[in-house]
Amino acid sequence: MASRVALGSSWLELLEDVFEEDYMGDLRDFLIKEKKEKKQIYPSGKNIFTAFNSTSVEEVRVVIIGQDPYHGPGQAHGLCFSVQADVSLPPSLINILSEVARDLGLQEFSKVKGDLSGWAQQGVLLLNSTLTVERGKAGSHQGKGWETFTDQVIERLGRTREHLVFMLWGGYAQKKGEFLDRKKHMVLTAPHPSPLSAHRGFLGCGHFSKANHYLIEKDFEPIHWNDVR
Repeated sequence: MASRVALGSSWLELLEDVFEEDYMGDLRDFLIKEKKEKKQIYPSGKNIFTAFNSTSVEEVRVVIIGQDPYHGPGQAHGLCFSVQADVSLPPSLINILSEVARDLGLQEFSKVKGDLSGWAQQGVLLLNSTLTVERGKAGSHQGKGWETFTDQVIERLGRTREHLVFMLWGGYAQKKGEFLDRKKHMVLTAPHPSPLSAHRGFLGCGHFSKANHYLIEKDFEPIHWNDVR
């Protein structure tokens, strides 16, 4: 696992004591063991904390919660739902970008680009619940400690910041954010963008325009959702 020193200073200040907890030691030992067994882990070590290192705690304006990193070659790079340049877009990402285009009246771009780094650099925390996965084995690193870590990230952000927008898509993300203070933050919920559920209310949810309207109301800059690379 990437060490805590790989995190920016604002995240270290928010989470420093978390790295001393027993479960994080167990998680570190698990990942070291996986590496010694020559298992291929995604994303690469340098990208495990990309979501955090793309924006400081103070710059976070929107939080989108995913579940696992993609487990195919060349896909995961530390941002939930995002894929690296020149990688075919997964179906959920196609639906997300289709909704962006529909919601904001943008020229259709959902089948062309899928690197969401531009969102992250504007203050969108693209946070997977589990930050690593073994190649070709979806969910293989669930229950090893990452979920507890990211629960603490969400709880501390929600407690120490005000007027954030949380986008919770699907039952898993909604349960993970169920403790958030709806009076302090905007919490948007919808079905997951997966093709299995997107037609049940994700497509047409309007979350991206709702987020921007809220941010402007609270004197923040809106997100340029068309910044997809």
